[in-house]
Amino acid sequence: MAIAKAETKKKAGKPRKKGSGKDKTLVIVESPAKARTINKYLGNSYIIEASMGHIIDLPKSRIAVDVENDFKPEYITVRGRAKILNRLKKLASSSRNVLLAADPDREGEAISWHLANALRDKNSDIKRIEFNEITQSAVKEAVLQPRDIDIKRVEAQQARRILDRLVGYNISPILWKKIKRGLSAGRVQSVALRLICEREKEIEAFVPVEYWTVDGKFQAEKGKSLEATLAFHNGQKIDLRDEASTTAVVDEATGKTYSVKEISRKERKRQPSAPYTTSRLQQDAANKLGFTSQKTMMVAQQLYEGIEIAGSGVVGLISYMRTDSTRISDGALASIRDFITKEVGPDFLSPAVRTYKAGKSAQEAHEAIRPTDVFRTPESIAASLSRDQYRLYNLVWQKAVSSQMADEISDHTTVTIENSDGPSTFTFRASGKTVKFPGFARIFDLEDKKKSGSDLPQLNEGQPLELKKLSPEQHFTQPPPRFSDASMVKTLEESGVGRPSTYAPTINTLLKRFYCVRLQKALKPTELGMLVNQILTNHFSHLVDIDFTARMEDDLDKIATSDMNWVEMLRQFYNPFALTVETAQTNIAEMRGILDVDTDLTCEKCGRKMVRKIGRNGYFLACSGFPECRNARAIPLGKCPVCTDGDVVKRATKRGRPFYGCNRYPDCDFSTWDRPVEETCPECGKLLLEKSSREKGKYIGCSSCSYEAASQSA
Repeated sequence: MAIAKAETKKKAGKPRKKGSGKDKTLVIVESPAKARTINKYLGNSYIIEASMGHIIDLPKSRIAVDVENDFKPEYITVRGRAKILNRLKKLASSSRNVLLAADPDREGEAISWHLANALRDKNSDIKRIEFNEITQSAVKEAVLQPRDIDIKRVEAQQARRILDRLVGYNISPILWKKIKRGLSAGRVQSVALRLICEREKEIEAFVPVEYWTVDGKFQAEKGKSLEATLAFHNGQKIDLRDEASTTAVVDEATGKTYSVKEISRKERKRQPSAPYTTSRLQQDAANKLGFTSQKTMMVAQQLYEGIEIAGSGVVGLISYMRTDSTRISDGALASIRDFITKEVGPDFLSPAVRTYKAGKSAQEAHEAIRPTDVFRTPESIAASLSRDQYRLYNLVWQKAVSSQMADEISDHTTVTIENSDGPSTFTFRASGKTVKFPGFARIFDLEDKKKSGSDLPQLNEGQPLELKKLSPEQHFTQPPPRFSDASMVKTLEESGVGRPSTYAPTINTLLKRFYCVRLQKALKPTELGMLVNQILTNHFSHLVDIDFTARMEDDLDKIATSDMNWVEMLRQFYNPFALTVETAQTNIAEMRGILDVDTDLTCEKCGRKMVRKIGRNGYFLACSGFPECRNARAIPLGKCPVCTDGDVVKRATKRGRPFYGCNRYPDCDFSTWDRPVEETCPECGKLLLEKSSREKGKYIGCSSCSYEAASQSA
């Protein structure tokens, strides 16, 4: 009754001035960039504020999960965010209502839930909105369709957060105690580390096998020539294992009379692939653009949240970039197909709308990654984008457009060449591809042109050919390649380990903890990474088991769809896990200092020997007299080629980019981006560097003279 009276008095009072706080809606997003873009669309009736991501979370200093009380989490205001929260409370209390517009995923749902709980006593009218793209139509439509927070999605995210906290905060202290401080273990990162370490063991154990191939150059009439590979000898598939047998075959095949025995032609159709999911975008950006997964997601975030486009203001260019869905909305599909008809040509449009099957865990409420306006071509906005933004937007745009285009139609021709004079028969084969209609490949094609074959000269069956040359070539079987960002993301996705939002952070954590390093584009485990993996594999085998981790991801999905109770799921995991932790604390041997390596270098402060140690940023030298002497320095990689007195050491810019420079800086200002190698120049004795250029690729070059050699790095 008191409340009703208060409301009556309020209505009877002076009318509020137009535009006062109570006439406005508070919209809360995560980032200032997103806020600026949305503010442009909603106008003066809305107040747009950024929470700067998670504003309420578990504390970093302790586990903060009551396992005895249904895993109740202890949430706090994130350090440094109290000022932001207080401002949001003040704005909420003076606003008509509150709309929570965090990203359209479980993480965003959890952020919204925390904010709703924190602001509830300031404003009772709090709703959740979500949009898959930051465009005027999408944002305005979302504002008209507010909903309650999906508590099941919140519980799924909370279960993931608690699960990761239980794993990390129970195993990490064991690693600190047994090896060194600063180490960490996590559900997904530990599986990824195991994959990297096991691959390295395969590489180390690999024994190369020699084999040979023989290519023949044949001349047809009128100067036409083609190259073909020896495929069969006397009807048996060729298998040459050494130089002697290869030489014998070459000698016997030389001087024979050859002709075209058979020409086989087949028309083939190649369909376009689906528009991008997060994992596929990371893979193609790595393979085609050379981006790390972290860089791909950073640039994609910029494109999603909005870029200042000349003549249009701030514009969100792509749809939400954390997704495992291949679906495109009906409106976007119609726009893409309209673009193809008008701008590419009606013949290039697929006859029917193409749909693509997503993974079993895909959230179909999401969309694939696509341009928000397909008519905003990459070329039309290139001047407003950075080089990286343009390249990634171009990739997304081309992939989305090509997904609704017609098939590529091509003729695949195989020519069989054989000798007619005995006693031995040698069969060569050549293949080629002729594109009759490019279809989707006119816009987007990642096919390796070298592997797809080239055009063959016009030939007829029975046509004689002159063998001009036989070229034997020695090969060795290669070990499996180390994981790159692209192959790691692909493996994690195919194994069901992790989700779109976890791939890039997982790889970044492994690098940050110095569990692995980048060797060119490959992920190579360090001694520290191998040791940590050994401990986890021996004592927490179920945690680094791919199938076990994938089943846990499935359970989290079931929580989000109300098919599993989150407390029961955690209980099933934690009870056996706690016993494993208790056993491991006793059974894991003390390993402190096991990775330290004595050196011949002397401490310049006390005269003791220096020891090579592993730190947070990699290897370094420290005095063996620690803690009496705390001297430490970077490991010398070679003598400075400029002053000759100093050593070249690894350093980093303010932004963390590694470079190499003289340790006598500023007395000596030598520096280079190129990584030094162990050997010295055979011509002048100076420092050798691993260099690269578009013309030469990767090679070894001297820092002082013109000496160059092929690169031997993996």
